[in-house]
Amino acid sequence: MSSLRGKAAFVGAATGFISSATGHSALEMMAVVARQAAEDAGISLCQVDGLFTGMQTEFLSTLAFAEYLGLRPRFSDNNRVGGSSFLCHAQQAALALDAGLCDVALICYASNQRSALGKLQTAVAGNWSEIEAPYEARFPVSSYALAAARHMHEYGTRREDLAAVALAARQWAQLNPEAFARDPLTLDAVLASPMLSDPLSKLDCCLVTDGAAAVIMTRADRARSLRRKPVYLLGAAAEHWHKQVSAMEDVCRTAASETGRRAFAEAKIAVADIDVVALYDAFTISTIVLLEDLGFCPKGEGGRFVSSGAIAPGGSLPVNTNGGGLSCCHPGMYGLFTLTEAIRQLRGEAGDRQVQGADLALCQGSGGVFSSQATNILGTEAAL
Repeated sequence: MSSLRGKAAFVGAATGFISSATGHSALEMMAVVARQAAEDAGISLCQVDGLFTGMQTEFLSTLAFAEYLGLRPRFSDNNRVGGSSFLCHAQQAALALDAGLCDVALICYASNQRSALGKLQTAVAGNWSEIEAPYEARFPVSSYALAAARHMHEYGTRREDLAAVALAARQWAQLNPEAFARDPLTLDAVLASPMLSDPLSKLDCCLVTDGAAAVIMTRADRARSLRRKPVYLLGAAAEHWHKQVSAMEDVCRTAASETGRRAFAEAKIAVADIDVVALYDAFTISTIVLLEDLGFCPKGEGGRFVSSGAIAPGGSLPVNTNGGGLSCCHPGMYGLFTLTEAIRQLRGEAGDRQVQGADLALCQGSGGVFSSQATNILGTEAAL
């Protein structure tokens, strides 16, 4: 199979409605950010002929949104594998663009879960397997709590290490005016927050917010003539190993161990080359496990790595520079926001949180309960 390295690029990005979407439907929110992403790219929204989305409230998401916008896509993808869906969409969009099946691809998502429901919105809540149902665990926090407990038992990880992830996310969020949670946070506050599913407390868990995001992709030759500096897709891989946590062979190892390896190989770079990391941090244990699986630290060393300050502002590896799902936003699914943040960093548009000289970014989507994993590696012109 031929490589997609550098054949497609992100040329527009937009986010919005993180503070509140009161009075707006998810379709309305997506329409707003889609138009903003098109304006960012310097194109008309009517030029979009490839559409990729997966909403919580619309089972036939691409049909509903194309109708709402008045688009007639030549190619669309409604793939739903949880929060990693949008990084899978980026890979599929690049394939479709390379094959000439579309010329301008729009990837978008929105949820008004906080303003409309006041709680986490998920398409699979309560959908437990027969093995798990008798335990009446909380979905999805108890599944991640199981992984955290095992990681503690196996590798000596401490609650203080989990808390270090939340603290780093908050420190980055304080540099991001769009972030939902920007108030000061201390180690003691994280450790003292109400326990939801031992060993994960409230502040080990992602936010419940509104939010919308959109990105525009096109072929590299066209991207160079548009308004913004192109951000190229250099490597992409996706894989899923299970749906329920009870089907995992090892609750401390995910498919990111494979998707990362494959994406790095396609991008022709090494882990040490990455300047910025954007992970799906639904829970603090997520960041630790994914950093290990992607090769940023050895398996079992994630807790000590994050507690060293490595992922916080001023550390050796900038992770979730917008504040992530723990402090920036989590509107049902966070995956697309990893891409928008990486694009802004590589375009030098991240303001006070800008990582100077950033040319390479890794985005990791994680869906379900560590179920599906997707890795995208993005780079500037200098990285080609």
